[in-house]
Amino acid sequence: MSIPAFGLGTFRLKGQTVIDSVRDALDVGYRAIDTAQIYDNEADIGQALADSRLPRSELFITTKIWTDNLAPGRLIPSLRESLQRLRTDHVELTLIHWPSPKGAVPLNESLDALREAQAAGLTKQFGVSNFTVDLLRQSIDLAGAANIATNQVEIHPYLQNRKLAEFAKAQGVHLTSYMTLAYGKVLQDPVIVDIARRHGATPAQVALAWALRLGYSVIPSSTKRANLASNLEAEKLKLDDEDMARIATLDRGERLANPASLAPAWD
Repeated sequence: MSIPAFGLGTFRLKGQTVIDSVRDALDVGYRAIDTAQIYDNEADIGQALADSRLPRSELFITTKIWTDNLAPGRLIPSLRESLQRLRTDHVELTLIHWPSPKGAVPLNESLDALREAQAAGLTKQFGVSNFTVDLLRQSIDLAGAANIATNQVEIHPYLQNRKLAEFAKAQGVHLTSYMTLAYGKVLQDPVIVDIARRHGATPAQVALAWALRLGYSVIPSSTKRANLASNLEAEKLKLDDEDMARIATLDRGERLANPASLAPAWD
């Protein structure tokens, strides 16, 4: 099962806000929805998905296991709780949200539990998130590259994460870019704005098309129906080599997701 190239992110969206966002996204053509236990919105998303009446087979749902639930005795029970909130008997993808802080839970134990969850039909695939080269290498050694569906990491024009990207590509591990618009910061960048003008596109479409051309999946979020529809059009935007080269120069190692209590030793 492949990872959809385009999905809806739901970080920081709760209650009616996330219900409306998911509803509008599904209406304009999204079918992949990304959430996490720590987002505290799985039940709201479950309601929106149920209200949509779309066939379950058309949906691709991703959730992420929080660090408190990485131990073998908690991972599968917590995933079952997520499924109950999401009103489904399985998700398409389950990720380790962040590496266990200070290695409190050995990685092999969490990966073994994810394999058990997969065997039990609770998740079709599993993967990781916010993993460095070293942590991804360990995951591959423990579970096999073919079994790591994706590594979901912060990637945007200001943080292009090339060392990790090169390693993942060499190992055949897919990357999912989160925060592709850098909280909207790249939308005012003169280079992005100029490329958008040349293509008759929006700056958001340019940033998303850049990540898509590099082979990453993207999961932008929005609470505005018009922006959701506009962002989805990025799949049709074809950037040329000159565009890509110009965006490559924007990398400045600017990391926006770096919680002191969770962050590993970044590459």
